[in-house]
Amino acid sequence: MELAERIEHASALDNATAMLTHAVRGALRRSGTADLLHGVPLGQPAHPPLVRLPIGCWASAALLDLLPGTSRASGALIAAGIVGTVPAAVAGLADWSTLHREQQRVGLVHAASSATATALFSASLVARAAGRHRSGKLLSIGGLTAAAAGGYLGGHLAFRLGAGVSHAEPVAHLAPLGWHDLCRFRDLPDGRPVRKPLGYLSLLVLRQGTEVHALADHCAHLGGPLHQGRLISEGADLCVVCPWHGSTFRIADGTVVHGPGTARQPAFDTRVTASGFVQVRPKT
Repeated sequence: MELAERIEHASALDNATAMLTHAVRGALRRSGTADLLHGVPLGQPAHPPLVRLPIGCWASAALLDLLPGTSRASGALIAAGIVGTVPAAVAGLADWSTLHREQQRVGLVHAASSATATALFSASLVARAAGRHRSGKLLSIGGLTAAAAGGYLGGHLAFRLGAGVSHAEPVAHLAPLGWHDLCRFRDLPDGRPVRKPLGYLSLLVLRQGTEVHALADHCAHLGGPLHQGRLISEGADLCVVCPWHGSTFRIADGTVVHGPGTARQPAFDTRVTASGFVQVRPKT
């Protein structure tokens, strides 16, 4: 844990992260595959499930190395793991390019550990093909150690630094069921999103003529203030773009239209009472 926290504050990594971030973002813009790589169609980041293939294959190969007559099976698993690193790494880089500075520092070392593991397992495969099975097994152990180190940093990145998890406020826990008074209808500007408090919650509220829409204000990606974002049209849908990293959500129901965010933005039903108050309740 202490080492991971030191990496968070390792400013010496910032030049490398800045150059790589620029390159990755440029490649994503040119390819048009950002939403797919972020995992928007899945509703969750694509990198974590993709990375399970190489780790599973390599761990299985190391286990088979303890048994006699399993060299061909071990080699096949190592090769499959190496192939599996390609989509996992590409998806990981896409997510990494939209993180905050401290997260990117840890992510860079995580990626370096994973690259080291891939290189060691590739060398193991070459050694096995040349008949140097003992060397191949030792290289596999080294590769698995590097993969474990990368996995630890990946866990620190996700669970301690919150990369990949939803940062939207827990509406179900903080907003009881039923209707709640929010504000007077006449106090809402027409066509401009504003922030309104609802108990412990912060809501983005948008009035359009006689209609009112409300979403949780903290962006699910990394907590950006959605009420400061710009409104755009995606087909027939009105959407809000997070000012921090560009995640785009449909105003009507919080559906993710574009990443890097993958979690739906919590949305609220709204109504205007006869006395002119806007009331909201969590969508069920």
